[in-house]
Amino acid sequence: MNQSTESTTEANPFTKPGFIIAAALVVALIAAAIVIFLVPKGQENAQPVAADSSSAAAASPSAHAAAGKSVCGLPAGKETALGAAPKSKWELVGKMAAPTDPRTFGPGLTDDTGFRSCFAQSPTGALYSAVNLVALGSSKSQQMNIKLADKLMAPGAGREAAKQQAMTLDPSTGSNDTVQVRGFLLKSYTPNEANIDLAFQTSGGKLFHAVLPLQWLDGDWKVKVSDAGQLINDVAQLSDVSGYIAWAGV
Repeated sequence: MNQSTESTTEANPFTKPGFIIAAALVVALIAAAIVIFLVPKGQENAQPVAADSSSAAAASPSAHAAAGKSVCGLPAGKETALGAAPKSKWELVGKMAAPTDPRTFGPGLTDDTGFRSCFAQSPTGALYSAVNLVALGSSKSQQMNIKLADKLMAPGAGREAAKQQAMTLDPSTGSNDTVQVRGFLLKSYTPNEANIDLAFQTSGGKLFHAVLPLQWLDGDWKVKVSDAGQLINDVAQLSDVSGYIAWAGV
């Protein structure tokens, strides 16, 4: 495997003031200038998790989450690994392609503002949730990012910090470059927690990755955040995506 990343804390944009990853910094993640000019230095290797997965059966939506079901009634899957790319339909959310399968993996709920939520309790559901969360943040909408913090982050001091940061977001800041998913790794999975490693490519051709830690709460996947509102626990530039399972919508 030839995957290469750069990773020290010397210039990590996700620990600097103004660049704390939270709802507001999901937008900053999409800003290619941050990745290109503030990416940390060093190298490390990531290891893929390989296993086959199968689709969960579809179910009719329900008003409340039951055991093993999402808040909108999507059934849980029995898989614990994801070693191949799911066959996905993709939709543009802002300028980023996001996977969609409303009857099986999610998003099972999309409101009139375009906010997407309700994903299946399965490896594929967690993967869909992670990509859709980043895609929603790419809109640079203050309203959307406040909703991201409120609805899709695990409760606690970190969520409140993220909401405060989202309220001060200036949509005019950051790069206008777009970002698309190019691959993924399921770093770990249990029915209660998942770590999703996503590889991205900017419209300028730069590659980077980010790991999103998810927790199953109240019938949906929520992003775990530190008390300071920090969201992504690993981010670095990539030399290539050979270590990832190829998966892209555009």
